[in-house]
Amino acid sequence: MKPIDLDNLKVIGKGNFGKVLLAKHRTNEGYYAVKPLPSDLQSSNVMVERNVLLKGLQHPFLMGLQFSFQTTHLLYFVLEYVNGEDLFYHLQTDGSFPEPRAAFYAAEIATALGYLHSLHIVYRDMKPENILLDRGGHAMLTDFGLCKEGVDMDGTMHTFCGTPEYLAPEILQGNTYSPMVDWWGLGTVLFEMLYGLPPFYSCSRAEMFEQISNAHLKLAAGVSSAAQSLLTELLERGCSKRLG
Repeated sequence: MKPIDLDNLKVIGKGNFGKVLLAKHRTNEGYYAVKPLPSDLQSSNVMVERNVLLKGLQHPFLMGLQFSFQTTHLLYFVLEYVNGEDLFYHLQTDGSFPEPRAAFYAAEIATALGYLHSLHIVYRDMKPENILLDRGGHAMLTDFGLCKEGVDMDGTMHTFCGTPEYLAPEILQGNTYSPMVDWWGLGTVLFEMLYGLPPFYSCSRAEMFEQISNAHLKLAAGVSSAAQSLLTELLERGCSKRLG
């Protein structure tokens, strides 16, 4: 593989370190999402994403690496092209989802998280923007830059990272934390799919952080008792009691 094998068609996204391009392979005529990154970039996030992708993730609900290659100045990740937009786009369009639709996506995301954990990888960046829909309507988890490798289920981490609305309370409080943070993240996304906003959302970041740490979880009517039970167990502040 080399750059001349691909025709770059348009920019389809922007990451922390550059653009994501839609490209067509000149020989097999397949479409791919291409992430060119400076090869001398020593960012830990880039190296983590590279390491995770090069593990050859084999899961239907995880974005997979098709090819990778390097030139003098650029490192190329050639990924599956997923053309159904992300969950953030669909939530902006629809407001919230009917419960069967939310359950469908949550189940697929849960199996993806379980697979990552079986490889001793903690995801740490659950949010609607990182969940794409493919042409069949299935959820695909993408963007592995905040992953942590080599973590057993009873292992701990301490790096403060993630997106404010979806942070687990133990991360916010500066405590060491376990892979259970991913299940809190799933709970926040499921809540948003059902109700239209993350569970403790506030325009004031300080107020939001206070509510994530201490506020009672409010579950409005309109969803089943099973869904409310699931949300209560995923959004459990006690890590040892949290569903996972």
